Amino acid sequence: MAIFAFDASHSLGKVRAVDTRRVNVQVNTDEDLRKARVGQLVALSLPGAIEEWLIGIIEKVIKTPVLDEQEVLPENSETEEVAAVLPRESVLNTVQLTLVGTVGLTIDNRPRFSRSLVQVPEIDGTCHILRDAQLQAFMNLLSAEGRTDHSLEIGRYTIDENAKAYLDGNKLFQRHASLLGSTGSGKSWTVASVLEQASKLPSANLIVFDLHGEYRELSYARRLRIPGPEELGKTDTSLLFLPYWLLNAEELQAMFIDRSEFSAHNQVMAFQDTVVAEKKKTLEGLKKTEVLNAFTLDSPIPFQISNVLKELERLNTEMVPGSGGKDKQGPFYGQFSRLLVRLNSKVSDKRYGFLFQAPDGEHRYDAMAEMVKRLMDYSEDKAQIKVIDFSEVPADVLPVIVGLVARIIYQVQFWTDRDKRRPMALVCDEAHLYLPKKDGKNPVEQRAIENFEKIAKEGRKYGVALLIVSQRPSDVSSTILSQCNNVIALRLSNGDDQATVKRLMPESLEGLMDTLPILDIGEALVVGDAVLLPSRIRIHPPSEKPLSATVDFWDEWSKKPELPDFAKAVENMRRQNRA
Repeated sequence: MAIFAFDASHSLGKVRAVDTRRVNVQVNTDEDLRKARVGQLVALSLPGAIEEWLIGIIEKVIKTPVLDEQEVLPENSETEEVAAVLPRESVLNTVQLTLVGTVGLTIDNRPRFSRSLVQVPEIDGTCHILRDAQLQAFMNLLSAEGRTDHSLEIGRYTIDENAKAYLDGNKLFQRHASLLGSTGSGKSWTVASVLEQASKLPSANLIVFDLHGEYRELSYARRLRIPGPEELGKTDTSLLFLPYWLLNAEELQAMFIDRSEFSAHNQVMAFQDTVVAEKKKTLEGLKKTEVLNAFTLDSPIPFQISNVLKELERLNTEMVPGSGGKDKQGPFYGQFSRLLVRLNSKVSDKRYGFLFQAPDGEHRYDAMAEMVKRLMDYSEDKAQIKVIDFSEVPADVLPVIVGLVARIIYQVQFWTDRDKRRPMALVCDEAHLYLPKKDGKNPVEQRAIENFEKIAKEGRKYGVALLIVSQRPSDVSSTILSQCNNVIALRLSNGDDQATVKRLMPESLEGLMDTLPILDIGEALVVGDAVLLPSRIRIHPPSEKPLSATVDFWDEWSKKPELPDFAKAVENMRRQNRA
């Protein structure tokens, strides 16, 4: 069975230079050179193999003028005049390409594409353009191999709109993935397209960290939201309170303690000791002997923050017996004044009500298990996709809160019995807002980054995957991005962002990355373990689009004016609620 049937119309030229994955092809005529297009696929013959071909992607098409010297003799050869030397121009046509895989026949005589390169082409080996029927045959082969029980249809190949493009659903999440693109490039609908297909699987389990409420209207998803000031005290199954006792020691300190203060070390010590004592009191009251013998400062055990405040106030004003029968200031006198101001401010501020003003039911010992079930359960209707709306969370604590949710999910997954553990994925939308680069960042951001870096490095062992979504990849932690072995890159216009994405790619594919600024809306470069061939793919739009459509300014300005209710908007701002 012949894989390809090439004739003279497909001929491009012969191999002139080989450097591992890079190949230079010398093209004989200008007519043949016009067949070559950047991004086009070619097939190169392998030495000694009849039905085995190397597949490459064209990176550069070069036409180089070359000046040769030609000696012109004088008309009268009998004279002794010096011959005239005139330049003669010739042309060197070259195509540079990168090898991406091999097509050959299996034992049962069926064509198969592999990304491995067992051999490289020999010098003077023939090179053919894949187009028309030959291109269609190859793309059909790719589609057929990609279409498996665990495949995810992502779109269609740009070079052949008839060929469906599939991702390996296992490898996409096993090795983490990043979805990167400028505003308006199609990130949200790409996320929605993946969610839509995953929602049809009986036990899919994806949690979307939604910072702007873009995915709240998806009919197949369960919506959870961090409550705003207006919703405190309400009992609604969609509200996700995160009581303060869920925070570990580092997260608590990041929120309350200013490390630059002279008394910071005393504040840390006293705060930790008081919290441990309160947690111990809770466990003793519940007679949780086993937990009491093993718990630590980081253990998520309910305690009363009001008791912590009272104890710190007592230490801050404590007088102890001194010499001569007179009292003197205690060892911590006056050292916790600023800490107490910060604590009282945060505890009473309704913006942080989801932490410090949660209903009494959220402070029960069993409350955490119930909350985790709402986050991680996939068995009920619309539970395969959970969207957590963080839009009401104040920006100054956003990294800690997002990191807290991710850490709880990861730790519960870690401590779940191995045979009962089910894989899950965290979709981190707008990741640059809470996973920035470490360079001198504040402690609040540092805590979130550390939580996610741990998941990026170790999560796949315990069935926790990351899908990092960002419009500013240059601002995202490089440690986290470097763990993403699959990259879906939509249009990127910023030079720093383009450079960041290029660093994530194999060196041999840098030429392909040069197309990042000219991609169409909804078109992506997909590279990684989940795709058979690094390709430009036009992403399928989802049936249900997220609430992220870009406003058409000129069209809106062209309509008759209709004033909004400014008084209502001001009132919404005052009560922190749009309802």
